[in-house]
Amino acid sequence: MAPSDATAAHIYHGLAGQGFPGQGLAAWWASQPAPLIWGLAGVAGLLLIGGLATLALPLLKPGGDHRELRLRVWSWFWMILILAAALLLGWQALTVLFAVISFIALREFLSLAPTRREDRLVLLAAYLAIPASYLLIWADLYEIYLVLIPVWVFLTLPFLMACAGQTRGYLATAAAINWGLVTCVYNLGYVALLMRTPAAEAGPAGPAGLVLFLLLATEFNDVAQYVFGKAFGRRKIMPTVSPNKTWEGFLGGWAATALLIWFLAPWFTPLSGIGLAITALVLPFAGFAGDVTMSAVKRDLGVKDTSRLIPGHGGLLDRVDSLTFTAPLYFHLLAYYAVERF
Repeated sequence: MAPSDATAAHIYHGLAGQGFPGQGLAAWWASQPAPLIWGLAGVAGLLLIGGLATLALPLLKPGGDHRELRLRVWSWFWMILILAAALLLGWQALTVLFAVISFIALREFLSLAPTRREDRLVLLAAYLAIPASYLLIWADLYEIYLVLIPVWVFLTLPFLMACAGQTRGYLATAAAINWGLVTCVYNLGYVALLMRTPAAEAGPAGPAGLVLFLLLATEFNDVAQYVFGKAFGRRKIMPTVSPNKTWEGFLGGWAATALLIWFLAPWFTPLSGIGLAITALVLPFAGFAGDVTMSAVKRDLGVKDTSRLIPGHGGLLDRVDSLTFTAPLYFHLLAYYAVERF
């Protein structure tokens, strides 16, 4: 029986056998791995501290404009609430959630990327790749998922564009659409794939713990780089791509995130030894690479944010840019060093 089926069985028997909904909920809650619950509680505690800090700022710095910070914290509250609910409900809920995230991210990207009027049917085919990819995850067809977008969709979409008979801007448009699909759909889909890890191989926090740890490490890296950059930043690391990023911010965030991964990964993942060491070293760099790559794309397109969907944050793609790089790397490190299923 899969972990999600076992959870459903706990709820069903609690409700049917006892006749009292509260006992069914208690049984379901008790079935959750302790590291997962403690991890979610820790994230909630950090968010509470951040919320209290935003309330205290007007008293500490009267007259300042703190509206954007308050918006960012409230947006974090809703994002974490939705993610926590999906993690606790199981792989089905998280798969649906990330299918929606992929759709919104791809829509934001394609609304900014240069496309041609003749490519409307090609764009429709690109959007249809989203349900096709996530249905493969739903069916647990990992081997087919691996090649659908980077091989078959990659070959099919340029052919459909050629059938339209318009060669003006052909190569740039084909590259943009395929890059958007790999980044926004294929790479983010690895988060949902993590939830299909067998419980016996997932580690002490279960498959949901694998996802929670990836999200925690990725976002912690973003925040740590920002904090170290603000506190100690002097030397620009990529002034023409992301002028606010500094060597001090990058190195400080990398070191802090590597330590976080080294000490917390044993509680959430099956990684150990050389696999854990490599993950701690390379995952923070992958997050930085995703961030600056999307910054380069936005500078090329002449925009600051991909949309205004999330108050205080910009677009959804602005929020998951680092995750588009960390998710596939983390998945394949787990597959190579710890999870035989993949």
